[in-house]
Amino acid sequence: MAGNLTLDQTTRLSDWLAAEAGAAVTILATERLSGGAIQENHRLEIEVAGGPWPGRHDLVLRRDAASAVATSHSRAEEFALLKAAHKAGVIVPTPCVLCEDATVLGGPFFLMHRISGEARGGRLVKAAPNAALVRELGANLARIHSITPPRSDLEFLGPPPADPARAAVAQYRAYLDALPDPHPAVEWGLAWLADHAPAPGPVALCHRDYRTGNLMIDDGKLSATLDWEFAGWSDPLEDIGWFHAKCWRFGRWQEEAGGLGPRNAFVAGYADSSGRNIDPTAALYWEVMAHVRWAVIALQQAWRHVSGEEASLELALTAHVVPELEAEILAMTGDAA
Repeated sequence: MAGNLTLDQTTRLSDWLAAEAGAAVTILATERLSGGAIQENHRLEIEVAGGPWPGRHDLVLRRDAASAVATSHSRAEEFALLKAAHKAGVIVPTPCVLCEDATVLGGPFFLMHRISGEARGGRLVKAAPNAALVRELGANLARIHSITPPRSDLEFLGPPPADPARAAVAQYRAYLDALPDPHPAVEWGLAWLADHAPAPGPVALCHRDYRTGNLMIDDGKLSATLDWEFAGWSDPLEDIGWFHAKCWRFGRWQEEAGGLGPRNAFVAGYADSSGRNIDPTAALYWEVMAHVRWAVIALQQAWRHVSGEEASLELALTAHVVPELEAEILAMTGDAA
């Protein structure tokens, strides 16, 4: 089901939308959007003739790619996460409707309103450092972390882990063991993380991919938080470490808040919104975890290509980030080891 929508798919989609809207729907344009190695995104311009939503609408249709990684949520689950975040005041695209009828496009998908802005990290970091923006990003992350278990609408996330750090180490070790080749530097990082795991504390909903590249920026302000497919219950510091990890600064190493601005502005925005101060030592631990996690994911992505599951140059090239990640893991853990 990868690629642009076919004429037959467009016709079925139009019919399904018309039934949902209670009025005739004309699909004016469709466009496969760039990116989306794990999920596909299509821009969808429609016109609704009447009913409760008359007029033109600029939407994004999100559906599965040809294959997925083990930790990715289904589209129905991601839609539920998007609705929960929207209700909590997180800056996200407004969710519209979920379709689980496989006869329409061959698998589940959902629609959300399209948001203007730029999400490509390589472009965003070329702008001048923006302390106000990264402060806003910190406050937005705090709103995500205001969602805490139990939640009946998020039951698919399962029970929160009793010890998020050690649970993460065990999970990544299992993923690494499932791959065919040895990776000693990543194993070293996992061993260090196991030896230095902090005492478990309260858990919250974590986006688990909150970083430059998944944040839509428009005119220097946050316009959307994208890609909820990895979200789950965890230590909120997991998101904070992931955001600050060197691998997400896109070459602007000195701007520790995602290559966009200073770390202290992000920390201040988070603290002001959440009422929680960030322990630098604990944050460093989760930054090491971020590099280990991304190394494991990159190896998984590369194996999707090598195994023949999904032929993709993008997936094949993902493995080339692993040596840099391994070097950073060793640099961050050397003194403490």
